[in-house]
Amino acid sequence: MISETYFNASKKFRMLEVVACSDIIPERSKAKFEKHGVPNMTNDELFAIPDIDIVLNLTPPQVHSQIAMDTLNAGKNAYSEKPFGVDFDDAAKVIALAKEKNLRVGCAPDTFLGGGQQTARKMIDDGWIGKPLSGTAIVQGRGPEKWGQAPFFYDYGAGPMLDLGPYYVTSLVNMLGPAKCVTAITTKGFDYRTFGAEVAEQYRDKYKPFDRYPVTVTTHLAGVIEFQCGAVISMIASFDVWKHGHAPIEIYGTDGSLQVPDPNTFGGPVRLFRPGYSDWQDVPLAYNYTENSRSIGATDMGYALQSGRKHRANGELANHVLEIMLSFDKSSKLGRKVELTTTCERPAPLPLGLEEGELDE
Repeated sequence: MISETYFNASKKFRMLEVVACSDIIPERSKAKFEKHGVPNMTNDELFAIPDIDIVLNLTPPQVHSQIAMDTLNAGKNAYSEKPFGVDFDDAAKVIALAKEKNLRVGCAPDTFLGGGQQTARKMIDDGWIGKPLSGTAIVQGRGPEKWGQAPFFYDYGAGPMLDLGPYYVTSLVNMLGPAKCVTAITTKGFDYRTFGAEVAEQYRDKYKPFDRYPVTVTTHLAGVIEFQCGAVISMIASFDVWKHGHAPIEIYGTDGSLQVPDPNTFGGPVRLFRPGYSDWQDVPLAYNYTENSRSIGATDMGYALQSGRKHRANGELANHVLEIMLSFDKSSKLGRKVELTTTCERPAPLPLGLEEGELDE
């Protein structure tokens, strides 16, 4: 489902050349060959191509860790769609193997490299709201019942936190740095979801229209993330809400407040409030990449491989984000605060003045 976006967006970056694709269902990769001219082959054939530097993994989350391990064992750098994994121990094995092999691991989301998120980051770095003290990160909706892939979102490895949470938590770490603990309560509003004809069409051998589907994950997660910088962020991720009126992310500091755009997009708006303002003020975006630029993280990895610098959407960041997200259910189950065992560096900001298609000055 997401591969078409990557095929199209990667064409804007001169650093990337897509040379092969594979799918466990051969007809799908064959369709990409017919549309984009990219040869389709088996995983083993793809891994055997000597001049491939990066393997981009767009498979379901439950197999992200295993395919990352296969990629690293084949001597290739691994980049996955979000989340980094669904099991903390498996994800840790990926990090360890990458270090052992002296290879790189990367992971979406890369939307934090978009013009909206980078502008919000710069506003904080330049002191426009003073020291960040608190904030909110809220992503709520009724759930994807009308999507053809709806059952996936209620199975192990998905739900609102692991599906949508990576955008929000990665945005927070990009702006505030690593976290240190999570306290949360998580629930599910419904034991079953009823899907419509769209799901029956996609899974005609399994479901009839309006069949009930069991919900096996928590669908309303509410908690507090405490960051090492001292900021305390209240976060909600839910598939149990018909409508709400909250901004995606707001950060409150000693000298003002910042509204941050939807981190599942690359653009704005970014809005600022400071003492003396009558209302929020729109902030001009200081960076390019305000349209859909998925693959920018893999592109950044390519630049980093050439220069030797650290890539921004790196494994340590993604692994830390994964632990934060998994800690919501863990905290709720234990009935207490969960201290995090991972950390990461804040990714470096993009340089100002980059032209479209470039990521290094």
